Amino acid sequence: MPVPTPFHPRTAALCTSFRWKDWAGFYAVCSYDTNHDREYFAFRHAAGLLDVSPLFKYRVEGRDAAEFLAFVMTRDIRKVKPRQVTYCCFCDSKGKVIDDGTVARLEDSIYRVTSASPSLRWLQEHARGFSVEVTDESESVAALALQGPTSRNVLREACGGAGDLDSLRFFRIMEARIGGARVEVSRTGYTGDLGYEIWMKNEVALEVWDRIQQAGEPHGLVPAGLDALDVTRVEAGFILQGVDYYSATRCPIESRKSSPFEIGLGWTVDLDRDPFLGQEALRREKTTGSRWALVGLEISWEEMEALYEEHGLPPHLPATAWRTAVPVYDGERQIGRATSGSWSPLLKQNLALASVEERYSRPGTTIRIEHTAEFERRTVTAKVVARPFFDPERKKA
Repeated sequence: MPVPTPFHPRTAALCTSFRWKDWAGFYAVCSYDTNHDREYFAFRHAAGLLDVSPLFKYRVEGRDAAEFLAFVMTRDIRKVKPRQVTYCCFCDSKGKVIDDGTVARLEDSIYRVTSASPSLRWLQEHARGFSVEVTDESESVAALALQGPTSRNVLREACGGAGDLDSLRFFRIMEARIGGARVEVSRTGYTGDLGYEIWMKNEVALEVWDRIQQAGEPHGLVPAGLDALDVTRVEAGFILQGVDYYSATRCPIESRKSSPFEIGLGWTVDLDRDPFLGQEALRREKTTGSRWALVGLEISWEEMEALYEEHGLPPHLPATAWRTAVPVYDGERQIGRATSGSWSPLLKQNLALASVEERYSRPGTTIRIEHTAEFERRTVTAKVVARPFFDPERKKA
């Protein structure tokens, strides 16, 4: 049975839809209203406040912390500077992805690792031989995502006008105070927009929530749930474990495992350095090429309309982002699958993320995607396009 997060007394009172889901054993709001539209548009035109406390969070500290993380991660964590955050993944010895997440260097020898699924045992198992301690802070550290074009203004007021906040660069982290609470603020998020994540001890969580809510009133801030987040992460082209790829430690068959190159994370792999887990396998794949590639798809709306018109029906799409794999084809031959997608209210396009045979990954390539209308399975045209679909300049400004 799920348990409440530290913000539950506030989120429960605001969740008029009573729509919840289990996220890593915690109650998480799907949408506060019966429809997520208001929350989505807050993310894109104002600011949304999302409880992300269920993220798995691990504190890694000790003399060999950087060496240890460089060994288990595909990225050379030794290059990460104090108060810098990096996005990366970690693999098994065969170069297959176990999880993706962030690594923040909080102090010289102290790091915070986030992941989508529980990874404590795996980290501790590979810590042998290193002078390092790995601690699970998942239940003791609360977190909020404050995302959207007005998020900087909201956070500045919540922090009492702290000037340092304006100089906080993309993927950097700093200490701050919100009211009487000490917090850490990072320029990170999962919406592909301007935004921040705020990290704090559980005991100050409600004070921080209240201060941000109060500061956000003049700037259009609304509490937001996972349904709105899912649409924004598709627009941003971000993958989701268990949907767009599967953790190598949880795959029942080999064919479900993926390398970083196959899920669009090749840019997080630093191959030419000291040995790390999966390095030899990844070097071989880099030389010989990958079988699969992650691509963005724009699905033809005109063909969707024509498909429904045959049945005398208007076009119909799910109200929320979808996560059920759908076959994609070249003619009658299946060449992969679309793993998640959504109608983009902002871009006015029907979007999907797909895993396809590598030779179909070039932008401009047209393929076919399966779509069912009135119980008939048909296909419509989908064009391979570059990701992210939505990439505003303000994200890094």
